[in-house]
Amino acid sequence: MPRFTPFPALRYCDRDISDLVAPPYDVLSEADLDELGARSRFNITHVDVPRETEGPDRYERAAATLREWIEAGVMSYDESPTFTLYRMRFTDATGAARDIVGVLGGLEVVDEGAGGVLPHERVTPKASTDRLDLTRATKANLSPVWGLSLAAGLTDLLTEPGEFLSSVTVDGVEHVVERVSDPERVRAIAVAVGSDDVLIADGHHRYGISRTYRDEVRAGNGDVASPADETLTFVSELVADQLSVEAIHRLYTGISRDDLVAALDRVFVRTDAGTITPSTLSTMDADGALALVGPGRSIEWLTPRPGAFDDVRALDGAWLEHALADVAHDVSYQHGVDHVAEIVDAGDAVAGVLIRPVSVAEIERTAREGLLMPPKSTFFTPKLRTGLVVRSLV
Repeated sequence: MPRFTPFPALRYCDRDISDLVAPPYDVLSEADLDELGARSRFNITHVDVPRETEGPDRYERAAATLREWIEAGVMSYDESPTFTLYRMRFTDATGAARDIVGVLGGLEVVDEGAGGVLPHERVTPKASTDRLDLTRATKANLSPVWGLSLAAGLTDLLTEPGEFLSSVTVDGVEHVVERVSDPERVRAIAVAVGSDDVLIADGHHRYGISRTYRDEVRAGNGDVASPADETLTFVSELVADQLSVEAIHRLYTGISRDDLVAALDRVFVRTDAGTITPSTLSTMDADGALALVGPGRSIEWLTPRPGAFDDVRALDGAWLEHALADVAHDVSYQHGVDHVAEIVDAGDAVAGVLIRPVSVAEIERTAREGLLMPPKSTFFTPKLRTGLVVRSLV
């Protein structure tokens, strides 16, 4: 089972963090970075997102900026190892009120296939070494991985408030952080998370980078234990009321529409559904259908033919992979129905297919069986903020 440890967290000293924290680096556009950076010279993006325009020494400059903030008292370390409770309160896409709570700590970095910390979907390769270069330079974990604990009862341990530190509300989501320093409570949380597997929900690439960095540190220090043996992770319990899971839809290129439709027609019954409406996703869920998106926001229901997927896991992404396995095509992934329709209308994709969210029960079942879902099967919301906690690797 994975080790989960407290650490002396590096935090902003100012309790008003509204201009200091940011969304994850991989969802930020250049315009987003301009806007966030202009809010404050201490916004975390000045460290977490070195831009190519800043030159070849951008990672070293990011590390120097972080050191300057610490020396100037902009950020400071906790006096002792702590955990950080992180709550997200919001109304989800169905209109239900959500109050998610998890804990930020150091999750053990394990070898691929060793168990304890499990991927939940196949990962699309990333050639960029950006995160590794930044980790090497700053010697810090800046953005947390999101892990789902299979340990029953973790939520109960996190419900009681800790020492309030700060909160910020962005896009209707209230993000609240609280410190836990009491040794008995710290120990109880560590034992609970370490009692069962942790499934990576978001941040597979970051976790892989942590593995590479850990190996580099071990090679240089003779396998002496170090903070690189763990990585900054937000861990919440894998239960339905602690998760808001949305779908990541499919866009197809490298194939003609006729060939795409012919392949889909072999396993789906295709019927006209008019155009996209606010109820499209709920209708899909109720009727067990996918939706083929064409120009002008037109859609056609894709209903599985009887017996077509008897030997395929009941995941929309897996069904589509099975349907198109024998035809050449390229697939990309897009969250948001409107974005899919816009891309198809612009002619940047032959067609799109809207899929349904994966259930929490299916996520747990896949994890317990040691299987992997297709790439981009799940979109966990809200996105964790970067800058609430930084974890030193020295």
